[in-house]
Amino acid sequence: MSEPERGGRRRRGRGGRGEQPVVPRAEFGSYYGRPVIKPPSWAAPDIAGYFFLGGLAGAGSVLAAGAHLTGRTTTARALKASSLAAVSLSAAALIHDLGRPGRFANMLRVFKPTSPMSMGSWLLGAYGPAAGVAAASAVSGRLPRLGGAATGAAGLLGPVVATYTAVLAADTAVPAWHGAHRELPYLFAASATAAAAGMALVTGPARENAPARCAAGLAALADAAVERAAERRLGLVAETWQEGRAGTLLRAARYLTAGGALGAVLLGGRRVPAAASGLALLAGSACTRFGVFAAGVASAEDPKYTVVPQRERAEAA
Repeated sequence: MSEPERGGRRRRGRGGRGEQPVVPRAEFGSYYGRPVIKPPSWAAPDIAGYFFLGGLAGAGSVLAAGAHLTGRTTTARALKASSLAAVSLSAAALIHDLGRPGRFANMLRVFKPTSPMSMGSWLLGAYGPAAGVAAASAVSGRLPRLGGAATGAAGLLGPVVATYTAVLAADTAVPAWHGAHRELPYLFAASATAAAAGMALVTGPARENAPARCAAGLAALADAAVERAAERRLGLVAETWQEGRAGTLLRAARYLTAGGALGAVLLGGRRVPAAASGLALLAGSACTRFGVFAAGVASAEDPKYTVVPQRERAEAA
């Protein structure tokens, strides 16, 4: 007697079509259709805005450092000021979501390298003063050496500021975020670069915006490629990126980012088209952050997006 027959688990089908399973296929469900995980309690205006503004600040400091080094003083000054404003508003949004300013201060009492939230708090604590000194020096014209050092420090911290929120989101159990944990930091980096390039196009003179135009084109290409890669990895959960509020926002982000980048590359040498393209890039980046946030909430609220991936992993094993 064969092993499957002794175990009573399989039998041979009619016509010798091979062994068929006797044990029914395992089904996964949730209690009365309720969410398997708790949806994020974060408020969209606060945390999605925090994602966007942090990205704008961090990438803006990188472009500001480049403009500073290449003698594009007007663009550098504008980007330093906008980065300070963005990180200030970002911190305000985070504190508003926390409820009390003291809670942010309490987060600085612990230094935990394995916690994205802890590291993010310390990162903001280091980046904010550097961005502030860089902006103050650029606007006032005083202490240029200190301002240059602060510009360099903010530029070095900028990439991490622009992307650590992606790690923060992907470190949760939310399917639409955790499932794309490999791609999400790259998507946030591309989106932040598009936003910073847009800010440079809006606030800087046309004669200085060649690097921003190049950055806008590259960011748009990277944004589109990484978003497609994330949706392929997510499988069924990618529906939350394509439907409902998140789908609307992410489609708008694609159109705005592509249109803004195209306008920047082709027409960015003129002031009005450059500013219009910059505004489109800024709006597209904001839509990306709010769209990803909305997708995460939708995936946590519907048990299908938690249960089905579990079944797929079980079948693959």
